[in-house]
Amino acid sequence: MTNKRAAAERKKPFRLKGEGQFIFWCLFPALLFVAVFTYYPLLRGVVMSFQNYTLFDLLNIQFIGLDNFVDVVTSPDFPRVALNSFFWVVCSLFFQLLFGLTLALLMRRKFRGRGFYQAFVFFPWAMSGFLIGLIWRWMFNAQFGVINDLLMKTGLIDAPIPFLADGIWAMAAVIIANIWYGVAFFAIMILAALQSIPEELYEAAAMDGASRFQQLWRITLPYILPTMLVTILLRVIWILNFPDIIYAMTNGGPAGSTHIFATFMIEKVIFGQDYGQASAIGVIIVLILLLFTVFYVKATRVEKGGDF
Repeated sequence: MTNKRAAAERKKPFRLKGEGQFIFWCLFPALLFVAVFTYYPLLRGVVMSFQNYTLFDLLNIQFIGLDNFVDVVTSPDFPRVALNSFFWVVCSLFFQLLFGLTLALLMRRKFRGRGFYQAFVFFPWAMSGFLIGLIWRWMFNAQFGVINDLLMKTGLIDAPIPFLADGIWAMAAVIIANIWYGVAFFAIMILAALQSIPEELYEAAAMDGASRFQQLWRITLPYILPTMLVTILLRVIWILNFPDIIYAMTNGGPAGSTHIFATFMIEKVIFGQDYGQASAIGVIIVLILLLFTVFYVKATRVEKGGDF
């Protein structure tokens, strides 16, 4: 009898009743919004990556297999774009984490003007990335830029440096601007984790004779490690998909020397009108981030981290 009842219950169609229907209709607008503006563009982009989708020939759109991916990977610009993307992420991430941790440790202490100092540190995160790129573009200007002016007044250089006209200097300039922009995010996240550390731990460590460095190494860093791991993962994803500063400062120039995957994709759309190859680059970015996320989570076991 028990088996028959279980079989009969399995045959009954699934229906939402009462509270379940109410919850579903409350969530439906959000689910519809995400489906229309996130999942549909994602699926459409994947489909376009396998088509010869260009605005010059909209009447002859066909599936061409992996041709777009082959064209992108075999492009003479691809190795430089990949290398630039690597340095863009690694250098930005390292210094954002270093300076963000330092600022968070300083802001944890109580001092006069602490609120003003925190607002000053967090201010860049409230600004548009494109606007920040324009500001730093003028700061690095060879003729009117404040950076060249300060370097000349301090006697470090004899003539203005064309920061944005030289490939190496331009890449360094956009990375510096991105570091300045992203430090605030690390400082916010780490400061939130620091404020959750019980003061009793530091008092007990001080009574045992632990130095400041030992407290930092034995208490602070282990306690905020889960937050740092999650924050690093988020920043890697955002930095690789963040073309705003580069596009505002250099447009990927000079001669494509500051292109990363995101700006390279934009160039394919704006100048080449080739949505097929641009979508292929987007799929490559997604695959890179997916592989990185899987290996990162496995290596750090970040899924077991604490709250942040």
